[in-house]
Amino acid sequence: MSLAPAKTILLAIVISITTALPAFGAELTENELDAFVEKAMNTFEIPGIAVGIIKDGEIKHLKGYGVREIGKDAPVDGDTLYAIASNSKAFTAAALAILVDDGVLHWDDKVIDFLPNFRLEDPWVTREFTIRDLLTHRSGMGLGAGDLMFWPSTFVTREEIIHNVRHLKMVSGFRTEYAYDNLLYVVAGEVIAAASGMNFEEFVDAQIMNQLAIKNGCYADITGLVDHDNIAEPHVIIDGEMRKAHRLQPLSEPMVIAAAGGIQCSARAMLTWVNMHLNDGAGLMSKEQHEEMWTPQTILPVSNSDKMWHNTNFSAYGLGFRLKDYHGYKHVSHTGGLLGMVTYTVMIPKEKLGVVVLTNQENGSAMRAIMKNVMQVYLESGDVDWTDRLEEQRNRSQARAASQVAAESADANATALLPLEDYMGAFRDPWFGDVTITMEGDGLYFTSMRSEKLKGKMYPFKFNTFRVIWDDRSFNADAYAMFETDFDGKVNGLKMKAISPLTDFSYDFHDLDFSKVSED
Repeated sequence: MSLAPAKTILLAIVISITTALPAFGAELTENELDAFVEKAMNTFEIPGIAVGIIKDGEIKHLKGYGVREIGKDAPVDGDTLYAIASNSKAFTAAALAILVDDGVLHWDDKVIDFLPNFRLEDPWVTREFTIRDLLTHRSGMGLGAGDLMFWPSTFVTREEIIHNVRHLKMVSGFRTEYAYDNLLYVVAGEVIAAASGMNFEEFVDAQIMNQLAIKNGCYADITGLVDHDNIAEPHVIIDGEMRKAHRLQPLSEPMVIAAAGGIQCSARAMLTWVNMHLNDGAGLMSKEQHEEMWTPQTILPVSNSDKMWHNTNFSAYGLGFRLKDYHGYKHVSHTGGLLGMVTYTVMIPKEKLGVVVLTNQENGSAMRAIMKNVMQVYLESGDVDWTDRLEEQRNRSQARAASQVAAESADANATALLPLEDYMGAFRDPWFGDVTITMEGDGLYFTSMRSEKLKGKMYPFKFNTFRVIWDDRSFNADAYAMFETDFDGKVNGLKMKAISPLTDFSYDFHDLDFSKVSED
């Protein structure tokens, strides 16, 4: 299907970053920014950070700190590429806004009109599910439902994701509760492909990256980046030691979840993207569709910390962005997190202020501390050392989690209720696929058939429950595995849940419901 001509005239006029407009209010000096970033990097152990700040169309700061990869000298700068993770969701929403402007689709069109194979657990919800619903985290499925299809590794295809959504349980009423998801953004990417005749990556690179003239700094199609000479690597801390982590998928392969979290961008390119939004979408989409993206769609609870710290009264999700009030200003934002990398984008429309923080370690406290310190200066909203405050908050959270895990600590002498051979075999979940429980040495071993990195030893915990300790220690996601038995005492099923309350929600072990595969 043909698309509308490129909107390059407005782009040249509006999106070009100039110094024509004067800045108002407080200014952040380079020394202040350096101090904020360096303290956060040291406190939270981040190898490399890129920060970009734009106000009134003028780049105020664009700077890199630290290194792209530990053990190497290559520095981070404003053009270093980072995985922006869920900041990709706004690009997906923008792509759909372009198609709405072009009359190709409408926000409230039914998904099944574009993807006839799309199904949810409830037939009525399937029939009523709209494109808008794909973007607003109110499907009725649980938090991060089905993320194990792609996290921490997978062989799953987008077509399989669409098919498997039907097996995920509805845990709340349709459009009644907020529960963040990734899979439905993957579905949204396939709606874009079906409606435009181009795959998601082709459409976004052509209709967004090219239109904004950021095609050398922002990539939906990452397959050409394998030899890129300025790209940040992901890192995690394991047993107190910083280590490079593996990527969700190699750069040489298409990112299955590109529409949910697979785009790679530099801080410089992200400032152009932010500036477009601060100018009501000019050069990319109509003001009407841009306002739709920034209109509350799903109500979110206001956190106690936001109430106390930022006088926040409302919080909501729009289309690809979070929205709230922040010291009396409208605050538009999104975060992103993949294994070993977290990113943060914030805009204050009234002040024409946009800030981007990109980091290559999965601790989110650093990016939040930097963002809050920067906002505090520009909005003149206080005099708090946010690095210190968030360090205290992190330490309390980690202490609570450690206490909970310790309270459930395993007995080194624990034994299983049944002979270990009784637990062996193949187990199948309708959306995750098969896992095998085998004997390795004198204990059991868990292996996933579809998620190649999800494997580890199993240790008796209590009765028919084991602790699965993953071989890859970067996951920080060890799990309980509880075997179920029939009336004859024979193992016939398996359920799981994360051990630590700090486990990333994308390890949605609790959504798995394995049945033992018959040996007949």
